[in-house]
Amino acid sequence: MNTGGRLIAGSHNRNEFVLINADESARIRSVEELSGQSCQICGDEIELSDDGESFVACNECAFPVCRPCYEYERREGNQSCPQCKTRYKRIKGSPRVEGDEEDDGIDDLDFEFDYKSGIGSEQVSDGFSRRNSEFDLASAAHGSQIPLLTYGDEDVEISSDRHALIVSPSPSQVNRFHHQPPFADTAAHPRPMVPQKDLAVYGYGSVAWKDRMEEWKRKQTEKFEVVKHDGDSSFGDGDDAEIPMMDEGRQPLSRKVPIKSSKINPYRMLIILRLVILGLFFHYRIRHPVKDAYALWLASVICEIWFAVSWVLDQFPKWYPIERETYLDRLSLRYEKEGKPSELAGVDVFVSTVDPLKEPPLITANTVLSILAVDYPVDRVACYVSDDGAAMLTFEALSETAEFARKWVPFCKKYSIEPRAPEWYFCHKMDYLKNKVHPAFVRERRAMKRDYEEFKVKINALVATAQKVPEEGWTMQDGTPWPGNNVRDHPGMIQVFLGNNGVLDVEDHELPRLVYVSREKRPGFDHHKKAGAMNSLIRVSAVLSNAPYLLNVDCDHYINNSKALREAMCFMMDPQSGKKICYVQFPQRFDGIDRHDRYSNRNVVFFDINMKGLDGLQGPIYVGTGCVFRRQALYGYDAPKKKKAPRMTCNCWPKWCCFCCGVRKNRKTKTVDNNKKKKNREASKQIHALENIEEGANNNVKSPEATQLKLEKKYGQSPVFIASAGMENGGLARDASPASLLREAIQVISCGYEDKTEWGKEIGWIYGSVTEDILTGFKMHSHGWRSVYCTPKIPAFKGSAPINLSDRLHQVLRWALGSVEIFMSRHCPIWYGYGGGLKGLERLSYINSVVYPWTSIPLLVYCSLPAICLLTGKFIVPEISNYASILFMSLFASIAVTGILEMQWSRVGIHDWWRNEQFWVIGGVSSHLFALFQGLLKVLAGVNTNFTVTSKAADDGEFSELYIFKWTSLLIPPTTLFIINVIGVVVGISDAISNGYDSWGPLFGRLFFALWVILHLYPFLKGLLGKQDRMPTIILVWSILLASILTLLWVRVNPFVGKDGPVLEICGLDCL
Repeated sequence: MNTGGRLIAGSHNRNEFVLINADESARIRSVEELSGQSCQICGDEIELSDDGESFVACNECAFPVCRPCYEYERREGNQSCPQCKTRYKRIKGSPRVEGDEEDDGIDDLDFEFDYKSGIGSEQVSDGFSRRNSEFDLASAAHGSQIPLLTYGDEDVEISSDRHALIVSPSPSQVNRFHHQPPFADTAAHPRPMVPQKDLAVYGYGSVAWKDRMEEWKRKQTEKFEVVKHDGDSSFGDGDDAEIPMMDEGRQPLSRKVPIKSSKINPYRMLIILRLVILGLFFHYRIRHPVKDAYALWLASVICEIWFAVSWVLDQFPKWYPIERETYLDRLSLRYEKEGKPSELAGVDVFVSTVDPLKEPPLITANTVLSILAVDYPVDRVACYVSDDGAAMLTFEALSETAEFARKWVPFCKKYSIEPRAPEWYFCHKMDYLKNKVHPAFVRERRAMKRDYEEFKVKINALVATAQKVPEEGWTMQDGTPWPGNNVRDHPGMIQVFLGNNGVLDVEDHELPRLVYVSREKRPGFDHHKKAGAMNSLIRVSAVLSNAPYLLNVDCDHYINNSKALREAMCFMMDPQSGKKICYVQFPQRFDGIDRHDRYSNRNVVFFDINMKGLDGLQGPIYVGTGCVFRRQALYGYDAPKKKKAPRMTCNCWPKWCCFCCGVRKNRKTKTVDNNKKKKNREASKQIHALENIEEGANNNVKSPEATQLKLEKKYGQSPVFIASAGMENGGLARDASPASLLREAIQVISCGYEDKTEWGKEIGWIYGSVTEDILTGFKMHSHGWRSVYCTPKIPAFKGSAPINLSDRLHQVLRWALGSVEIFMSRHCPIWYGYGGGLKGLERLSYINSVVYPWTSIPLLVYCSLPAICLLTGKFIVPEISNYASILFMSLFASIAVTGILEMQWSRVGIHDWWRNEQFWVIGGVSSHLFALFQGLLKVLAGVNTNFTVTSKAADDGEFSELYIFKWTSLLIPPTTLFIINVIGVVVGISDAISNGYDSWGPLFGRLFFALWVILHLYPFLKGLLGKQDRMPTIILVWSILLASILTLLWVRVNPFVGKDGPVLEICGLDCL
């Protein structure tokens, strides 16, 4: 399109696009054409008001409408502007209609209720029958390469590379940027900015427009006749009975439930009080050193300062704890209409597994079955199983699972079975007849249980066969060698078991899609463990189904609540707040844990206290499983930003108030400065727009090849995936064949696909740590997204946890090692992500999540001090005065009361709280300490450590795994601490007995700290003794060795003997 050097102007709101000549006279004529002097509905000329101005019906967009059409629309139509949908306000001289504001500032009682003096219906009908022939816009240049000007508002229907943000130029600016056109008398013809918004297409001014209005009213009526309130007799049978449903369908899908002020305010006040007490405590400790035990005193003060900093990092992110409620009925009212396809968004579910011998196929099969039977539209669910071990056992087990799902899924949906993992449904001791009224239920349940037992036998037979691998490798049923015989060198594999291939259940209903995926692995490539497998699933799912939301679960975490996806959609699909949510995190709940939860496997304090506190800030951290993601957030997009509402001026004080006048002056000055800055920005925008126009006429502002190359560098060289990445609402190309999609899916899981792309750096699961979950969530929060913590009454997911001591310590070791790796990387939250969207208290929580392993060193030292004090007869605190005793008692009381108030507002039991405190000490002096040294060796010396997949299997018998002992070096430090503190207690009491009553007073302080350490290590001692209450030999040997060394040192110090030698006195007794 040849612009002839003219400036392109337009208005998206008014649907206008014109070419304005640069000379002054032509510019004025063009502006007059933009004013719109004819009604866009009937075509009549718009009348002038009493003051000579054109009649304006809508003050928001100034859409040209004459007064008769305005009156008719208010009286008979939907009372809103046809373009911006803003409700018409009553203008002076117009009759009042229902819905007008009472106080509108218009005093014209003569016309307020005068309906007879309005325009006749015949005249209005004639007006509506005329077409506006002046706006014949079929010849609009849709393919123009010139940037389109939208007056600061970007139109979603115009590609971003064709926009130029500009404001309406002033005469001085037009003269300044003057371009002489080749012809001066060319008239400016208005044309639509977007051809799809052509007024002729809209049908304004025709009968078609009225039909469209009737269609809209009919849809609005149908929208709220979907779900009937069963048993609700509070409303009548007339038209008013539908009003509650209409209001219910438009209500938010979730709400925040703040903690009661009577519980949270004392908690916050106590935190501030505890800070004050800590300040006074350190003031006393630093100003009163212990001269005869200076080293012990200095070490204790350093440890206490570190503990105080750790407490601040952990405590203040819990300042705004909240809870949430969801409304599943409103979700159905909004997105599931009777007789129409469901409008719920699609969800791709990811299940990851590696070693089928440590993660039994039966557990994975139960997880998959619970996903396939979830209460969600079957065409909106797809399950992708990632087999990162390329095991034929997993493949065969998944094939058997797909066959059993044809029976299990319709059974669950027919009888509303909960939970929908058959292993846990049949083994739970519960009243399975509760709320069951169908007479055939018992018979079908028995048949289903028999089918499941046969299914278990088949899976067990596969596991037994897989124990011994043939020398030539595994062979498939058709004689083809299994491609994954070499785990470290095999091609990518994809198998679609269910969905869109004609496989139906036993009742001829469609089943959700089930896909087996094993990514390609070759020597010499870094495959990035679980994070790499998850990124492969992102790309495969984008090619095959491309749902806008993703659910990530571990292979041992089954869906316990069949409405879990609906719970998440109440947040993600909420039209008001859902756009800024990157993921919905569910708490982890576990089966198979002993009643006492000896090693704090449930982690209740973290999930019910810390996570609720983070939900009140920017959202919980991602914990690796049970999380529903927004796909666009994983692609590295920034969160959408809201336009800030204009501030209200202060008119509450009279003008003579000096303070308010000062504020007004300051605001006025700031407003002038802002206007100047705005004008400068507008001028720069105009210059930039003109440069784009000049260059764009010859060079096509940004070529499609350059854009495609940039996307390939970001996402990889897959045109199908790149196209899917731009679809915010998901979906696939209509002309894509299944064969071509599968070929593309194989490409995106190739081992070299991520080379020289942003995968693992800015996109998907982030690489660089074995705890990729913390990094991934941190990156999304840094982009301005927020997350949500959803805690339904029925736990959404349940899993298995390692309940024996050694496996539990190794699990904690892996988590702590990942935190150390993040701390030593460029993504450390202490120095990364500033200037983004991460809030301050949220950053504190992330800092705490990567700093806590460093607490192991001061914790180990502090737990050793009581034994050293008892063995040497010295203490870390000088002689306590009355003031010091009050400080110490206040500090201990504030610690105890803080815990009590936390348990009160979070409803966490004291048993769970105490178990968490105990395992904090056990894990701190063992797993965290080893993780710190391993992380330093890995980062500084390049010594890599391989983590072991936690075993998910259990032996025969309930809690039998609890008593299994597995030797590990992690057991040495806590065992040694326990023994030396016990020895210290014995030595201290012996010393007090031998020295008389005067030595009992100082002994109590030392004994208190030693017993504090022993009580915290008590669950560890029970784990060592096992079921038979017998300590393993190797632990006994190491502990005796270290305890003997410390005892010999104590003998060398010899605290019972004074510095001047033994004191010999005559006792006065005749021993002869």
